[in-house]
Amino acid sequence: MHGHGNGGDTPQMTDHLPPDGRAGIDAALVKRLIADQFPQWRDLPVTPVQVDGRDNRTYRLGEEMTVRLPTAAGYAPAVDKEHRWLPVLAPSLPVAVPEPLAKGAPGAGYPFEWSVRRWLEGETASAGRIDDLPAFAVAVAEFLLALQSADATDGPRAGAHSFHRGASPAHYDDETRRTLAALDGRVDTARATAVWDAALKATWQGAPVWFHGDLASGNLLVREGRLTAVIDFGTSGVGDPACDLVIAWTMFAGESRKAFRTTVRQDPATWARARGWALWKALIVLAEVIDTDKAQAAEQLHVIDEVLTDHET
Repeated sequence: MHGHGNGGDTPQMTDHLPPDGRAGIDAALVKRLIADQFPQWRDLPVTPVQVDGRDNRTYRLGEEMTVRLPTAAGYAPAVDKEHRWLPVLAPSLPVAVPEPLAKGAPGAGYPFEWSVRRWLEGETASAGRIDDLPAFAVAVAEFLLALQSADATDGPRAGAHSFHRGASPAHYDDETRRTLAALDGRVDTARATAVWDAALKATWQGAPVWFHGDLASGNLLVREGRLTAVIDFGTSGVGDPACDLVIAWTMFAGESRKAFRTTVRQDPATWARARGWALWKALIVLAEVIDTDKAQAAEQLHVIDEVLTDHET
Protein backbone atom coordinates (compact mmCIF):
# COMPACT_ATOMS: atom_id res chain seq x y z
CA MET A 1 0.00 0.00 0.00
CA HIS A 2 1.46 3.31 -1.01
CA GLY A 3 1.22 6.53 0.99
CA HIS A 4 0.45 9.83 -0.67
CA GLY A 5 0.40 13.44 0.36
CA ASN A 6 0.15 16.35 -2.03
CA GLY A 7 2.49 16.27 -4.97
CA GLY A 8 2.16 19.90 -5.96
CA ASP A 9 4.43 22.56 -4.56
CA THR A 10 3.88 26.27 -4.62
CA PRO A 11 7.42 27.69 -4.90
CA GLN A 12 6.45 31.26 -4.16
CA MET A 13 5.44 30.20 -0.63
CA THR A 14 8.57 28.26 0.37
CA ASP A 15 10.13 31.22 2.20
CA HIS A 16 7.33 30.93 4.79
CA LEU A 17 8.48 27.49 5.93
CA PRO A 18 10.78 27.03 8.93
CA PRO A 19 14.25 25.64 8.13
CA ASP A 20 13.28 22.05 8.97
CA GLY A 21 10.44 22.30 6.42
CA ARG A 22 8.07 20.44 8.72
CA ALA A 23 6.45 23.45 10.44
CA GLY A 24 6.80 21.73 13.82
CA ILE A 25 4.29 19.06 12.79
CA ASP A 26 4.87 15.46 13.92
CA ALA A 27 2.86 12.36 14.80
CA ALA A 28 2.77 13.31 18.50
CA LEU A 29 1.10 16.64 17.67
CA VAL A 30 -1.46 14.87 15.46
CA LYS A 31 -2.23 12.39 18.27
CA ARG A 32 -2.79 15.28 20.71
CA LEU A 33 -5.08 17.13 18.28
CA ILE A 34 -7.14 13.97 17.62
CA ALA A 35 -7.39 13.11 21.33
CA ASP A 36 -8.54 16.65 22.19
CA GLN A 37 -10.99 17.21 19.33
CA PHE A 38 -12.08 13.76 18.08
CA PRO A 39 -11.77 11.43 21.08
CA GLN A 40 -13.65 8.67 19.21
CA TRP A 41 -10.46 8.20 17.14
CA ARG A 42 -7.91 8.70 19.94
CA ASP A 43 -6.79 5.03 20.02
CA LEU A 44 -6.05 4.79 16.30
CA PRO A 45 -2.37 4.71 15.26
CA VAL A 46 -0.93 7.83 13.58
CA THR A 47 1.81 7.23 10.98
CA PRO A 48 3.44 9.54 8.39
CA VAL A 49 2.56 8.77 4.74
CA GLN A 50 5.36 7.62 2.41
CA VAL A 51 4.99 10.49 -0.07
CA ASP A 52 4.38 13.92 1.44
CA GLY A 53 4.17 17.45 0.08
CA ARG A 54 5.57 20.80 1.21
CA ASP A 55 2.27 22.66 1.46
CA ASN A 56 0.65 20.14 3.83
CA ARG A 57 1.74 17.27 6.08
CA THR A 58 -0.32 14.10 5.80
CA TYR A 59 -0.59 11.27 8.34
CA ARG A 60 -2.40 7.96 8.23
CA LEU A 61 -5.05 7.68 10.98
CA GLY A 62 -5.81 3.99 11.46
CA GLU A 63 -6.50 2.12 8.21
CA GLU A 64 -9.34 4.22 6.80
CA MET A 65 -8.41 7.88 7.32
CA THR A 66 -5.75 10.56 6.86
CA VAL A 67 -5.05 13.76 8.78
CA ARG A 68 -3.81 16.70 6.71
CA LEU A 69 -2.25 19.82 8.24
CA PRO A 70 -1.19 23.00 6.37
CA THR A 71 2.48 23.96 6.92
CA ALA A 72 2.04 27.74 6.59
CA ALA A 73 -0.64 30.43 6.77
CA GLY A 74 -0.90 30.72 2.97
CA TYR A 75 -2.13 27.12 2.70
CA ALA A 76 -4.62 27.27 5.59
CA PRO A 77 -7.62 28.66 3.60
CA ALA A 78 -7.62 25.45 1.55
CA VAL A 79 -8.93 23.44 4.55
CA ASP A 80 -12.25 25.25 4.69
CA LYS A 81 -12.53 25.45 0.89
CA GLU A 82 -11.97 21.72 0.36
CA HIS A 83 -14.25 20.82 3.27
CA ARG A 84 -17.04 22.90 1.72
CA TRP A 85 -16.61 22.07 -1.97
CA LEU A 86 -15.17 18.56 -2.40
CA PRO A 87 -18.48 16.87 -1.40
CA VAL A 88 -20.28 19.15 -3.90
CA LEU A 89 -17.88 18.32 -6.76
CA ALA A 90 -17.44 14.59 -6.10
CA PRO A 91 -20.71 13.35 -7.70
CA SER A 92 -19.84 15.11 -11.02
CA LEU A 93 -16.37 13.59 -11.32
CA PRO A 94 -15.37 10.31 -13.03
CA VAL A 95 -12.73 9.35 -10.43
CA ALA A 96 -12.46 9.62 -6.64
CA VAL A 97 -11.47 12.84 -4.88
CA PRO A 98 -10.65 13.32 -1.18
CA GLU A 99 -13.68 12.90 1.09
CA PRO A 100 -13.61 15.24 4.12
CA LEU A 101 -14.81 13.53 7.32
CA ALA A 102 -14.05 16.20 9.92
CA LYS A 103 -12.50 19.64 10.23
CA GLY A 104 -10.17 20.31 13.14
CA ALA A 105 -9.58 23.64 14.87
CA PRO A 106 -6.26 25.20 15.97
CA GLY A 107 -4.99 23.61 19.18
CA ALA A 108 -2.09 21.98 21.04
CA GLY A 109 0.17 24.82 19.84
CA TYR A 110 -0.80 24.30 16.18
CA PRO A 111 -2.22 27.55 14.68
CA PHE A 112 -4.38 26.47 11.70
CA GLU A 113 -7.52 24.52 10.83
CA TRP A 114 -6.77 20.97 9.64
CA SER A 115 -8.74 18.10 8.16
CA VAL A 116 -9.54 14.41 8.52
CA ARG A 117 -10.32 12.60 5.25
CA ARG A 118 -11.06 9.11 4.07
CA TRP A 119 -7.93 7.27 2.88
CA LEU A 120 -7.69 6.91 -0.91
CA GLU A 121 -5.99 3.82 -2.32
CA GLY A 122 -3.46 4.30 -5.08
CA GLU A 123 0.07 5.30 -5.99
CA THR A 124 1.13 8.68 -7.35
CA ALA A 125 1.25 8.67 -11.15
CA SER A 126 4.60 8.17 -12.86
CA ALA A 127 5.54 6.90 -16.30
CA GLY A 128 6.72 3.59 -14.81
CA ARG A 129 3.30 2.94 -13.28
CA ILE A 130 1.29 3.64 -16.45
CA ASP A 131 1.22 1.09 -19.28
CA ASP A 132 -0.75 3.19 -21.77
CA LEU A 133 0.12 6.88 -21.41
CA PRO A 134 -2.17 8.12 -24.24
CA ALA A 135 -5.16 6.35 -22.59
CA PHE A 136 -4.14 7.86 -19.25
CA ALA A 137 -3.93 11.32 -20.90
CA VAL A 138 -7.50 10.85 -22.18
CA ALA A 139 -8.66 9.95 -18.64
CA VAL A 140 -7.02 13.12 -17.25
CA ALA A 141 -8.65 15.23 -19.98
CA GLU A 142 -12.05 13.64 -19.26
CA PHE A 143 -11.61 14.46 -15.56
CA LEU A 144 -10.95 18.11 -16.52
CA LEU A 145 -14.01 18.28 -18.79
CA ALA A 146 -16.19 16.85 -15.99
CA LEU A 147 -14.71 19.34 -13.50
CA GLN A 148 -15.32 22.23 -15.93
CA SER A 149 -18.94 21.19 -16.39
CA ALA A 150 -19.67 21.08 -12.62
CA ASP A 151 -21.91 23.92 -11.41
CA ALA A 152 -19.62 26.91 -10.72
CA THR A 153 -22.32 29.08 -9.11
CA ASP A 154 -21.05 30.52 -5.78
CA GLY A 155 -17.72 28.67 -6.21
CA PRO A 156 -14.59 30.41 -4.83
CA ARG A 157 -13.43 32.93 -7.44
CA ALA A 158 -9.73 32.74 -8.35
CA GLY A 159 -7.52 34.85 -6.08
CA ALA A 160 -5.00 34.62 -3.25
CA HIS A 161 -6.46 31.29 -2.00
CA SER A 162 -5.65 29.70 -5.41
CA PHE A 163 -2.30 31.52 -5.70
CA HIS A 164 -4.01 33.31 -8.62
CA ARG A 165 -4.42 30.09 -10.61
CA GLY A 166 -7.62 30.61 -12.58
CA ALA A 167 -6.92 34.34 -12.91
CA SER A 168 -4.76 36.02 -15.56
CA PRO A 169 -1.09 34.97 -15.65
CA ALA A 170 -0.49 38.76 -15.64
CA HIS A 171 -0.46 38.51 -11.81
CA TYR A 172 3.02 36.98 -12.21
CA ASP A 173 4.26 39.36 -14.93
CA ASP A 174 6.86 41.14 -12.76
CA GLU A 175 8.16 37.88 -11.31
CA THR A 176 8.38 36.26 -14.75
CA ARG A 177 10.26 39.19 -16.30
CA ARG A 178 12.67 39.39 -13.35
CA THR A 179 13.31 35.65 -13.64
CA LEU A 180 13.87 35.90 -17.40
CA ALA A 181 16.42 38.67 -16.79
CA ALA A 182 18.16 36.55 -14.14
CA LEU A 183 18.31 33.54 -16.49
CA ASP A 184 19.50 35.53 -19.53
CA GLY A 185 22.15 33.54 -21.36
CA ARG A 186 20.98 30.29 -19.75
CA VAL A 187 17.59 30.05 -21.47
CA ASP A 188 16.49 31.56 -24.77
CA THR A 189 14.95 34.67 -23.22
CA ALA A 190 13.84 36.18 -26.55
CA ARG A 191 11.74 33.10 -27.44
CA ALA A 192 10.50 32.77 -23.86
CA THR A 193 9.45 36.43 -23.77
CA ALA A 194 7.45 35.89 -26.97
CA VAL A 195 5.56 33.01 -25.32
CA TRP A 196 4.91 35.09 -22.20
CA ASP A 197 3.71 38.12 -24.20
CA ALA A 198 1.35 35.86 -26.20
CA ALA A 199 -0.07 34.43 -22.96
CA LEU A 200 -0.84 37.93 -21.63
CA LYS A 201 -2.46 39.00 -24.92
CA ALA A 202 -4.75 35.93 -25.05
CA THR A 203 -7.21 37.29 -22.50
CA TRP A 204 -9.80 34.90 -21.15
CA GLN A 205 -13.36 35.54 -22.39
CA GLY A 206 -15.29 32.55 -21.06
CA ALA A 207 -17.75 32.00 -18.25
CA PRO A 208 -16.03 30.98 -14.98
CA VAL A 209 -15.55 27.21 -14.63
CA TRP A 210 -14.05 25.00 -11.93
CA PHE A 211 -10.29 24.42 -12.17
CA HIS A 212 -8.05 22.16 -10.06
CA GLY A 213 -5.06 24.53 -10.05
CA ASP A 214 -2.28 21.99 -9.46
CA LEU A 215 -2.88 19.13 -11.87
CA ALA A 216 0.52 17.44 -11.57
CA SER A 217 1.59 13.79 -11.57
CA GLY A 218 1.97 13.88 -7.77
CA ASN A 219 -1.72 14.75 -7.40
CA LEU A 220 -2.95 11.92 -9.65
CA LEU A 221 -3.38 8.45 -8.13
CA VAL A 222 -3.19 5.27 -10.18
CA ARG A 223 -4.02 1.61 -9.59
CA GLU A 224 -2.95 -1.01 -12.13
CA GLY A 225 -1.87 1.80 -14.44
CA ARG A 226 -5.24 3.56 -14.52
CA LEU A 227 -6.27 6.94 -13.10
CA THR A 228 -8.36 6.27 -9.96
CA ALA A 229 -8.26 9.53 -7.99
CA VAL A 230 -7.26 13.19 -8.13
CA ILE A 231 -6.10 14.75 -4.85
CA ASP A 232 -5.05 18.13 -3.43
CA PHE A 233 -7.67 20.68 -4.44
CA GLY A 234 -5.94 23.32 -2.29
CA THR A 235 -5.43 25.70 -5.23
CA SER A 236 -8.81 24.95 -6.83
CA GLY A 237 -11.48 27.52 -7.59
CA VAL A 238 -13.69 29.04 -10.25
CA GLY A 239 -12.25 31.00 -13.19
CA ASP A 240 -10.07 30.39 -16.25
CA PRO A 241 -9.19 26.69 -16.76
CA ALA A 242 -5.92 27.39 -18.66
CA CYS A 243 -3.73 26.58 -15.64
CA ASP A 244 -4.96 22.95 -15.71
CA LEU A 245 -3.44 22.36 -19.17
CA VAL A 246 0.17 22.67 -17.97
CA ILE A 247 0.34 18.87 -17.57
CA ALA A 248 0.42 18.69 -21.40
CA TRP A 249 4.15 19.59 -21.16
CA THR A 250 5.10 18.38 -17.68
CA MET A 251 3.79 14.81 -18.00
CA PHE A 252 2.76 14.16 -21.61
CA ALA A 253 4.67 14.17 -24.91
CA GLY A 254 4.15 12.91 -28.46
CA GLU A 255 1.09 10.64 -28.68
CA SER A 256 -0.04 11.19 -25.09
CA ARG A 257 0.09 15.00 -25.48
CA LYS A 258 -1.87 14.71 -28.72
CA ALA A 259 -4.50 12.51 -27.03
CA PHE A 260 -4.79 14.97 -24.12
CA ARG A 261 -5.09 17.98 -26.43
CA THR A 262 -7.71 16.34 -28.67
CA THR A 263 -9.85 15.17 -25.74
CA VAL A 264 -9.69 18.32 -23.60
CA ARG A 265 -10.95 20.52 -26.51
CA GLN A 266 -9.70 23.98 -25.48
CA ASP A 267 -9.40 26.99 -27.80
CA PRO A 268 -6.07 28.41 -29.04
CA ALA A 269 -6.19 31.40 -26.65
CA THR A 270 -6.56 29.04 -23.67
CA TRP A 271 -3.55 27.06 -24.89
CA ALA A 272 -1.57 30.32 -25.19
CA ARG A 273 -2.35 31.16 -21.54
CA ALA A 274 -1.53 27.58 -20.54
CA ARG A 275 1.91 27.93 -22.14
CA GLY A 276 2.35 31.08 -20.05
CA TRP A 277 1.49 29.21 -16.84
CA ALA A 278 3.85 26.34 -17.74
CA LEU A 279 6.66 28.75 -18.60
CA TRP A 280 6.23 30.83 -15.42
CA LYS A 281 6.39 27.76 -13.16
CA ALA A 282 9.34 26.17 -15.00
CA LEU A 283 11.30 29.44 -14.96
CA ILE A 284 10.88 30.14 -11.23
CA VAL A 285 11.75 26.54 -10.31
CA LEU A 286 14.73 26.62 -12.69
CA ALA A 287 16.02 29.87 -11.15
CA GLU A 288 15.83 28.20 -7.71
CA VAL A 289 17.72 25.00 -8.67
CA ILE A 290 19.89 25.78 -11.72
CA ASP A 291 23.17 25.75 -9.75
CA THR A 292 22.23 23.23 -7.05
CA ASP A 293 20.16 20.41 -8.57
CA LYS A 294 21.22 19.29 -12.05
CA ALA A 295 18.42 16.72 -12.49
CA GLN A 296 15.65 19.13 -11.50
CA ALA A 297 17.20 21.90 -13.64
CA ALA A 298 17.30 19.57 -16.67
CA GLU A 299 13.63 18.70 -16.10
CA GLN A 300 12.63 22.39 -16.06
CA LEU A 301 14.79 23.20 -19.11
CA HIS A 302 13.06 20.37 -20.96
CA VAL A 303 9.59 21.77 -20.10
CA ILE A 304 10.69 25.25 -21.22
CA ASP A 305 12.01 23.86 -24.50
CA GLU A 306 8.78 21.91 -25.15
CA VAL A 307 6.64 25.01 -24.43
CA LEU A 308 8.73 27.25 -26.72
CA THR A 309 8.59 24.69 -29.53
CA ASP A 310 4.84 24.25 -29.03
CA HIS A 311 4.30 28.02 -29.30
CA GLU A 312 6.25 28.17 -32.55
CA THR A 313 4.43 25.25 -34.20
